[in-house]
This record gives sequence, C-alpha cells and structure tokens, in this order.
Amino acid sequence: MSVSRRGLLIGAAALGASWSLGCASTRKVSGGGGGKRILILGGTAFLGPQLVEAAQARGHTVTLFNRGKTRPELFPNVEKLRGDRDPLKGEGLKALEGRSWDAVIDTSGYVPRLVRASASLLAPHVGQYVFISSISVYKEMTRPDLDERAAVATVADTQDEKVGEANYGALKALCEQEAEAAFPGRATNIRPGLIVGPGDPTQRFTYWPVRVARGGEVLAPGSERDPVQFIDVRDLAEWTILALENRDVGIFNAVGPEKPYTVGEMLAACKQASGSDATFTWADAAFLEEQKVSGWSDLPVWVPPTGEESGLSRVSIAKAVERGLKFRPVVDTARDTLTWFNGLSPERQEALRKRGGLSPEREREVLALWHQRKAGASQAG
Repeated sequence: MSVSRRGLLIGAAALGASWSLGCASTRKVSGGGGGKRILILGGTAFLGPQLVEAAQARGHTVTLFNRGKTRPELFPNVEKLRGDRDPLKGEGLKALEGRSWDAVIDTSGYVPRLVRASASLLAPHVGQYVFISSISVYKEMTRPDLDERAAVATVADTQDEKVGEANYGALKALCEQEAEAAFPGRATNIRPGLIVGPGDPTQRFTYWPVRVARGGEVLAPGSERDPVQFIDVRDLAEWTILALENRDVGIFNAVGPEKPYTVGEMLAACKQASGSDATFTWADAAFLEEQKVSGWSDLPVWVPPTGEESGLSRVSIAKAVERGLKFRPVVDTARDTLTWFNGLSPERQEALRKRGGLSPEREREVLALWHQRKAGASQAG
C-alpha cells in the first residue's frame, strides 16, 4: 500500500497557492507578546493567514511579501510588498532591500537557492529567521519517537529545483541549512507534520469530520488503537509566534496532540463534533492493501503501524511542548473544520472531495467485500 506522504505534503503546498479559502481563527489569543515587526514570506494561503491573525492578536505589526496572486484582498490594513522569491524573476526581492524587521517567517520556501537568497539578503537587517519546514526531512520513518537529532534525507543533485516526491524532504532539509547558515544561532526551523483544520485545501483530515457527519456505516482503517498525529493550523500558528517572541532557536518538531492519540479517538471526536449516528467498521491493514485502499490518501491521517512509514504518526514533540506548544481539543478542530466545509459552495465542496478520501461508492464496495471476507471466515471456522 503506497502511503506517499511526501507526495501529499507537496500537494498541500501547491493547492494552498491556488485554492481560495475563507477561514478565521475561532480561539482568542491573549495579547502581550509585545510589538515586534514581523515579515512573512507568503502569508495568504493556509498557514499564513493564521500567522497574521496570531501575530496581530499579540500586538505585533506584520508585513507580507508575496506575488499578490493568492487572495490579495486579505488583510487590507497590512503592509504588502510585491515581488518574487526567485531573484531572477521580475523584481525579485527588491522590495525587501533597505528594510529591517525583528523577525521573518518563511512559509513558502521549498528550494535551497531561493531560501539562501532571501535569508542572505535579510540577515544584516533581521533578528531571527523562522523557517516552516516539515517532518518529511527525516531520512527514515520506521522507528517511533524520532526527535530533532535524527538524520535527514539527502539528495544527489542539489541543483535540481523541481520539487517532487523523491526529493521534497531532502530539499526542505537543505532549506533549513541555508537558513541556519545565513542566521547562525538566530534560525528557528519548525518541522510540522500533518497540518489540519478550517481552510485546509486538501482532504488530509477534512474527509473524516465530513464523512462521519454523514452517518451510517463508516469504513475505518486498521485498528482503533493505531496511532495518529496532526496539528491544528491555528495551534501551529500561535506557537510559531510564541517561539518568535521567546527567541527560541534551533529545530522543533511541531505536531500533536500532546499525548499519544489513536485513530479510534480521532473518529470518536469527529462523531462527537457532528452528533451523527455513525458506526465504525474496522478493516485491517492487510485487507486494505489487498483492495488497494491506501492510508494517508484514501483513508487520511492513518498510516499502517508497520512498514517504512510507520514512524510518521509517532514523532517526538517533547522539545516543542517544553517550549509552550499547546493543543486545542480534537473535537474542536473537527467541529470547526466541519463548519467551515459546510459553509463552502457546493462546487467548492465537490472540488475538495475529489482531492482525497474514498467516494461513497468505493467505500460501500470495500465494506461489502470486508463483510464477505468476515462471513466466509466465520463459516470456515
């Protein structure tokens, strides 16, 4: 069964730049962070708007630098600088020249050359460089409790700037190194896992609250005790601003919830959020593989508990938790995601459904085959 975790992470980044989504934070953050000037490279896709809101809620002043192609109408009262991450395209980074900020948050760096360009330009005039990376940087994901000291992926051709499944993690690792090289001792590399919540332009989590709300028999993956990890985009944004305020530097895994969490608990939270009559039929990983039903894509969030991706849902987050990373209840994330989805037009809902998860027809087909398998085993016994 192909999990293709890097492929879906790439897809989320690309969709975030083209999928027009309206979302807002539903939890107030107490003020008092205190008046920093923050530059955000990007800032209008999925994580970016939540960073803007979290920063403003704590009294900071935000400037956005981007091409102005994704939801340029957002944040009319925020300073916006236009340009391109690539200094070889158009005006490039010229809008940043001669300016200074207390910190920069890079939400849109995927190619080392481009991160090097922005980081080296800003280094003399900015105090801290916060780079949003990914847990896909790790070389292998087979063991649990991977922490920030684990080896990262490498790539033979470091000049290849075409981001794909084979090199996504390695390129992100190189981007981290560029940030640290330009800002020695002043770089913060944050490695999120699966980012979810209102406004997510993928089906990587949204599938579940929407499917469970529909009720009836739900095909559930593996065992209800299998671990899962993800982080609400608002929690990630709020902690990123906190790390910036505290000048926390170094590398941090940023995923959750805080304590070990299971797919069974996640689906129960989705049911609580919607109040539906859903029941869950658990089909084991071997059967799902036989039916070519993939974890992470066909049945999102979950990955098989054994195999080369088995550590994906068991990454250590102790370092970030120690530095203040907090998590809202999963039921709140599920409820807010469902509310956001229900507020979309039918056309946008249908477009989102096509980006992942099982269709109702395919789910019914697989459930029928599972029941046949169980009935046959019972008769044979």
